[in-house]
Amino acid sequence: MAFDTEQEPGMTESVAPETRGFRLNHCMLRIKDPERALAFYSQVFGMRLLRRLDFPELEFSLYFLARLEDGKTPPEDESQRTEWTFNQEGILELTHNWGTEKQADFSYHDGNSEPQGFGHICFSVPDLDVAVRWLDDNQVPFVKRPDEGGLKDVAFVTDPDGYWIEVIEPARLSGMGRR
Repeated sequence: MAFDTEQEPGMTESVAPETRGFRLNHCMLRIKDPERALAFYSQVFGMRLLRRLDFPELEFSLYFLARLEDGKTPPEDESQRTEWTFNQEGILELTHNWGTEKQADFSYHDGNSEPQGFGHICFSVPDLDVAVRWLDDNQVPFVKRPDEGGLKDVAFVTDPDGYWIEVIEPARLSGMGRR
């Protein structure tokens, strides 16, 4: 019998047919300064802005970013690109509430300080050592380097808003968490 998925208490035995086609499209982080956040995610992680949506009546903007595979290009037409964006996987939505960038003492809770809640997003990389050098070259603050702590070969850095980003090389993790 081929592997389907791991089973744990709480998991259903089968997938409801009504959920066919469901997939995780994006996760959202609130940001203080869009220029600073966009520079970070595009320069450091190579993400591209797929779509910006503005809501003047509610005074916020949404920025949808992704690290697209080579040769994968979104449609040029804005309406088609919006639909295409909401049909992708692995998108990061940055939400900017207008005016926060002008408030010197303003910040969002990162989820890792007390009270803990949200934890992190994660990027997998082809070579963790090369990625660590790149992050150092770009002066990205580390929370944890791959050789530190009890969990080896996993790095954590922070973005301009203090959110944690896990950085992993999948090939190094094959023996992780075995029972």
